[in-house]
Amino acid sequence: MATKSELRRLPPLNGLRCFEAAARHVSFARAAQELHVTPSAVSHQIRALEDILGVALFRRERGALVLTDAGAACLPGVRDGFARLLDAVQQIDRRRRDTLKVSVAPSFAAKWLLPRLERFLAGNAAVDVRVEASMVLVDFTRDETDLAIRYGGGRYPGLVVERLMGETVFPVCSPDLLRGDRALREPADIRFHTLLHDDSPDEDETCPTWPMWLAAAGVTGVDAERGLRFNQSSLVIEAAVLGRGLALAKATLVEADLANGRLVRPFELSFPLSFAYHLVCPEAKLGQAKVRAFRDWVRAEAAAPLEDAEAA
Repeated sequence: MATKSELRRLPPLNGLRCFEAAARHVSFARAAQELHVTPSAVSHQIRALEDILGVALFRRERGALVLTDAGAACLPGVRDGFARLLDAVQQIDRRRRDTLKVSVAPSFAAKWLLPRLERFLAGNAAVDVRVEASMVLVDFTRDETDLAIRYGGGRYPGLVVERLMGETVFPVCSPDLLRGDRALREPADIRFHTLLHDDSPDEDETCPTWPMWLAAAGVTGVDAERGLRFNQSSLVIEAAVLGRGLALAKATLVEADLANGRLVRPFELSFPLSFAYHLVCPEAKLGQAKVRAFRDWVRAEAAAPLEDAEAA
């Protein structure tokens, strides 16, 4: 670390800026344009710098500006110094930015939040968002998380809880399964296709399994336990998109895939669920502008029809 006496020996910053710019452009005039001053001001600053250093930094050769040996020797250090100074200033600027840490379930993050998040960033350029995708309930007293979006019954003691939207489950599949010799035309046709099972641990007893849905649809003679099993809803949905079989999917997680035709609903029978998506945070966090901004934004997104959200 430089001492006070050493710092007092440093030449003026303006002179060093003019020297670096003139050396880079090999022109006082172009350096002046960059620095928004006159060429004579650049010349004056460099002459003053040369007087302080006791050496010439430039010379003229056939009308061209050329660095002297002394100028060429000190230029790399001056440039490195400016680079370090710029980095230090940027570090300060980064500390001034707000970081918003949001905890969400992985499938909700992938299928609902991330496709919309760019709209929040566009309206809140000073906020850096950190998405923590986890099925584990966040401990606000220990973690640095600002808020969470949780799928559950809405009982989170000691926290502010706001219901965002409910959920419904129904079968989905690739449009390819509606074509061909074994096309899905009625629920009984399910026997020709693979069942995709969602084993994600949301603990919602009202969420239908394939045995429940087939019984409600009056379908018999189908082994409802067969098929492929996944521990994340997003994986079940992607398997359905790829034509690997039929999935029982949550409406919120498949709305975009249904809208763009990657998935279809072969049958209308659906099950409304008791669980819902909730915005959860400590009351003290609501006093922060970044948290209020995200809460207002996610409320609007949850309330907007899909076509309105896509057009925004």
